[in-house]
Amino acid sequence: MQWEIVIGLETHVQLSTASKMFSGASTAFGAPPNTHACAVDIALPGVLPVANRGAVERAIRFGLAVNGNDAANLSRRSIFARKNYFYPDLPKGYQISQYELPIVRGGAVTIVFEGREKTVRLTRAHLEEDAGKSLHEDFRGMSGIDLNRAGTPLLEIVSEPDMRSAGEAVAYARALHSLVRWIDICDGNMQEGSFRCDANVSVRPKGSDTLGTRREIKNLNSFRFLQQAIEYEAKWQIERIEDGGTIQQATVLFDPDTGETRAMRTKEDAHDYRYFPDPDLLPLAISEQWIDEIRRSMPELPSQKFARFTAELAITPATATVLLGDRNLSEYFEAAIKNAPPEVVRQSANWIAVSTSAKLNERGIGIAQSPVNPRQFRELMDRIADGTISGKIAKEVDDAMWAGEGTAAEIIEKRGLRQISDVGALEAIVDQVIAANPKSVEEFRAGREKAFNALVGQAMKATKGKGNPAQINEILKRKLS
Repeated sequence: MQWEIVIGLETHVQLSTASKMFSGASTAFGAPPNTHACAVDIALPGVLPVANRGAVERAIRFGLAVNGNDAANLSRRSIFARKNYFYPDLPKGYQISQYELPIVRGGAVTIVFEGREKTVRLTRAHLEEDAGKSLHEDFRGMSGIDLNRAGTPLLEIVSEPDMRSAGEAVAYARALHSLVRWIDICDGNMQEGSFRCDANVSVRPKGSDTLGTRREIKNLNSFRFLQQAIEYEAKWQIERIEDGGTIQQATVLFDPDTGETRAMRTKEDAHDYRYFPDPDLLPLAISEQWIDEIRRSMPELPSQKFARFTAELAITPATATVLLGDRNLSEYFEAAIKNAPPEVVRQSANWIAVSTSAKLNERGIGIAQSPVNPRQFRELMDRIADGTISGKIAKEVDDAMWAGEGTAAEIIEKRGLRQISDVGALEAIVDQVIAANPKSVEEFRAGREKAFNALVGQAMKATKGKGNPAQINEILKRKLS
């Protein structure tokens, strides 16, 4: 039987406020246990929560971003609710969240996967507070509780079950990760838990419209683990059904050491949490004036830049996706191509998406820490365009620029890398190559194109890589015709 995988993601985005969702305690990461937990966070009797305006503003920014700056999906009135369950790291015995009236309804995120664009619909995005953390490693036969995270503001973003492979799910998660950093509502640090995904996975026969029973994989904090977990879980479900078993709705954990998922508990439904409006918090009212103020502060959105890059600049969707993975990278690119001709624009886009991005990844830095600024990068691209150096030599120059050896012009002169474009000099070299390689000449004239490439290679070798490849090609073709 042919099976179809159905995936929806619930993503917990830690909002970049200095204080918590309902208290003034710090959200700074890495403090000693329980030093950033105040009376509200640890639920002392008589304390009252107060909603963080900065967290609400960030939720509004997200709502505008996933609806193209339209505010139609923003709830002008939303309600905080109590989600009741018992766990040691939840001091109140309930979590303050939103249920029936979330702050954001609907919206969409566009992804590019395997060269195709796809729209992933969003169900909702709601504000809530994080729980604390149970610590098991440092205690013999006991668990410790760190409440530093308790009360940290989260925006939980719930997608529709629109994804059909682990690759699509990762593409969506990456696009969402880029978006929340782009609009400056989250630092996106997955190692510190600022961006975590829960994956709801089910399978069904191809062609069926009925959803299968889902299992939820909790707390995936890397794109690699997200891919591995979904692939394993889908394979496990298919094999179980084909062996005559059934799937029970459950919450599961992914073990990166074994690459397997394992059941943690039977999956709860919403009614198990006995949601009801929190009596200590007034309904959240959002005015049109506030929405307009936030809209005016929004940057150009990735979706808008994507359309502009692909339509106006003729950049491929795949390259545009890389450039838009980070707002600073896209701004670097646009600064570098200011008033540039089309060929320099496309050369710059491809170079930044491949070579520059690889260097950043190797060093574990962002484009803001690059030793080559946009003006210096543009000079390198201009030297390729005007024929001063070839693309191959440009890689050597770029490496030297990253090593701090100077500007492109300085390195070209110091190392003697200027491209040979003198027709007379190149013709003399080509004549020598033809005379020294009669077999390749004969093979080319017999119709073997590879022989021509070999002759070009010999000519480039004779010029120590400095010959103008286009001119060498033209001279060779003329002399061999």
